[in-house]
Amino acid sequence: MSSGTTDEWHGWRAATQAALYGPGGFYRGPEGPVGHFRTSVHASPLFARAVARLLGRVDEALGRPATLDFVDMAAGRGELVTGVLAALPADLTARTRAYAVEIADRPEGLDHRIEWLTEPPRGITGLLFANEWLDNVPVEVAEVDSAGVARQVLVREDGDERLGEPVGGAEARWLGRWWPLPPEEGLRAEIGLPRDDAWASAVAAVDRGLAVAVDYAHTAGTRPAFGTLTGFREGRETTPVPDGSCDITAHVALDACALPGARLLPQREALRALGLSGARPPLALASTDPPAYVRALASAGEAAELTAAGGLGDFGWLLQPVGIPDPLGTAT
Repeated sequence: MSSGTTDEWHGWRAATQAALYGPGGFYRGPEGPVGHFRTSVHASPLFARAVARLLGRVDEALGRPATLDFVDMAAGRGELVTGVLAALPADLTARTRAYAVEIADRPEGLDHRIEWLTEPPRGITGLLFANEWLDNVPVEVAEVDSAGVARQVLVREDGDERLGEPVGGAEARWLGRWWPLPPEEGLRAEIGLPRDDAWASAVAAVDRGLAVAVDYAHTAGTRPAFGTLTGFREGRETTPVPDGSCDITAHVALDACALPGARLLPQREALRALGLSGARPPLALASTDPPAYVRALASAGEAAELTAAGGLGDFGWLLQPVGIPDPLGTAT
């Protein structure tokens, strides 16, 4: 696999960690994620409004506590938490403590009510929401060699790869449980163990409430044969190169992350349960109130994008209630 001569080889986990989060790393740039890719948060303010409605349901399930926490994990430049605060009714706004969790510096001009942290606060009573966080938790990559053995994939800073040692220990056990690789040369998998641990740690920060992870996802039976590791730069997918010039991401095995009592569902179902339908407004409105019709039509188009099959609607939602019933319904 390698055509180079340097010995500076690392596993994809270490290489990605340095490229994304090290000094001068991709996520430390002033433009933030929005400069390179478009999430549901950036697609429409309807997404933040839906999350605000979800926070309201969590508040009801908690019995309307004196203080309600909203934690935006991997907050980028604070777009989601800002939109959620703007969408809350006044009585709920007064009781909400808002947190943005992000490694980058606090953006200038961010609402003073938002506390900027590098780790989630402990003892959360409310909603922890992680939109496209876990796909950027770095993981190792495994590939099956000519003898049918799953080996760690090593990479250089220029993106050149070679195979390393056989996968062993906890990583091998994770593969065996969650992503078994047939002994066919070239098959690949991303070993999601660090994501399982990261999610468990985030959920542990919640005393009572709900933790939600939203991400590109796959589950057992639908694992891609050659993995999903890829890069993004300036809005376009590109070859993943761990030099800090691009985002490096891989879809998440959300079923492996799920703790007891969790529920998985596609984004379209979650958002529809929160009032987003994408249905066109009645044509009669165009005659009686043309400006309202135009606004409703634009909103329907945005809702349709957020719930579209083959697009954002296919994102997975992992709902993890902690000490409350599932605010979107009973888990099955």
